[in-house]
Amino acid sequence: MSTNGIDLNKSNENLVTVVLGAQWGDEGKGKIVDLIASDADIVCRCQGGNNAGHTVVVGTREFDFHILPSGMVNENCISVIGNGVVIHLAQLFDEVRKNEEKGLKNWKNRLIISDRAHLVFDFHQAVDGFQERDKGQKSLGTTKKGIGPTYSTKANRIGVRMADLMSDFSLFEEKYRALATSFQNQFTDLNLNVEEELARFRNYVEEIRPCVKDTVSFMYNCRKSGKKILVEGANAAMLDIDWYLSICNFIELYNWWCLYWFRFTTKSNRQCLRCFKSLYNKSW
Repeated sequence: MSTNGIDLNKSNENLVTVVLGAQWGDEGKGKIVDLIASDADIVCRCQGGNNAGHTVVVGTREFDFHILPSGMVNENCISVIGNGVVIHLAQLFDEVRKNEEKGLKNWKNRLIISDRAHLVFDFHQAVDGFQERDKGQKSLGTTKKGIGPTYSTKANRIGVRMADLMSDFSLFEEKYRALATSFQNQFTDLNLNVEEELARFRNYVEEIRPCVKDTVSFMYNCRKSGKKILVEGANAAMLDIDWYLSICNFIELYNWWCLYWFRFTTKSNRQCLRCFKSLYNKSW
């Protein structure tokens, strides 16, 4: 039996596994991802930035991942940073260096970064702090990693992508300067060292180039060939800009969640699901 070209009798073995947090973060997603990633061919980060904090323990070694997918510890696995992720390259390289010191090897051969992913600049992080300051007691308590301001420039269609960095550097520089000027006009106390950051990006270009690809076609081909794919969520659902901080959205999220296939691998996770259902069934 098939519907719209989908074979409903086909085995579910090759379905994509998605791990998402259903509350405000710190649900233990990293532990679940670590368990499933050992059997995955592809592990993908789909959103967020380097605000995530997943710790993976291998023997006596402890790896800390903030923007790198947790699959990086599996040498037989390809890790993908998708187009929904925003990337601060300096902090990405710093994370790689720290994990290399702990035993991470051959990361360039196993990491793919989407050419559509947007770049986080230093001024995004500074503006993140200004916006938190201006909100006073109503501040959100962000990590000040510049993620919100970067998504804002992405939505305004004035952001800068990895693809821009990989192409003509003069065009990248033009876009960078225009974006920096826009932020300086909005925040008069913003101090930027434009030339210094541009010099850093000139050095990043060739180092990161081997990792940058069109991940849309790559993931399509992986799915078509039956690869086992794990999608690693970073931000929790209640911090998502569509679902956040509303019990009505919480109930709607449950209905949405039921449309997807999730694998609960431990007793505690099944208990979490029962708790989630009890919240849903409660009268508000």
